[in-house]
Amino acid sequence: MATLLHLDSSLFPSAGSTSRTVTGAFREAWEAQHPNSSVVYRDLAATPVPHLDVVAASAGFADPSTHSAEQVTAFAGRIALVEELEAADAVLIGAPMYNFSIPSTLKAWLDQVILPGRTAGPESTLKGKHVTVVASRGGSYAPGTPREPFEYVQNYLGAVLTEMLSLEVDFIVPELTLARSNPAMSELIPLADASRERALEEADLKAKSLADRLVTSAA
Repeated sequence: MATLLHLDSSLFPSAGSTSRTVTGAFREAWEAQHPNSSVVYRDLAATPVPHLDVVAASAGFADPSTHSAEQVTAFAGRIALVEELEAADAVLIGAPMYNFSIPSTLKAWLDQVILPGRTAGPESTLKGKHVTVVASRGGSYAPGTPREPFEYVQNYLGAVLTEMLSLEVDFIVPELTLARSNPAMSELIPLADASRERALEEADLKAKSLADRLVTSAA
């Protein structure tokens, strides 16, 4: 039985969030393809994980036998998140673009699970695990567009997830999500709708393909 770890980080509820809508479609397709599969869900906006502080960070570099009482507690929280990630067969992340970057709640989760000598480094315990990122954005930051230089979501996540955590990363990118709410973007509504539909189709196809791949490899 395959397990999917599903993380959402949008501030907005499902009806107002493209990233949540697309991750929801991915999850529905995953569950429909294999009803006996398992999904572990974290809403990082509703229930944020703590930002990494000096206590938790220093605990990651110290011998556990030397941990102070504060370090024991902080490190246990990190390990719980790490073990949850390690136990998943695949990961799904909703990562809307806020101010050119990812939500701080998602960055906090990443800082907690990036643990040198375990999840991070050449012998990462996550090596080869597949992660699908739904990277929604209000405008377009595609190659050749005026705002291409400000694309820090795919660039950052692609680097940190592959280079630090040794994960296999696949992106679904719904663009122009503000077209229907921003009058200045009204002429882009057809492109926005097409991008949304394309993202939903990708989510359906990728979820089914990944679920089948994992079940086949486990057989």
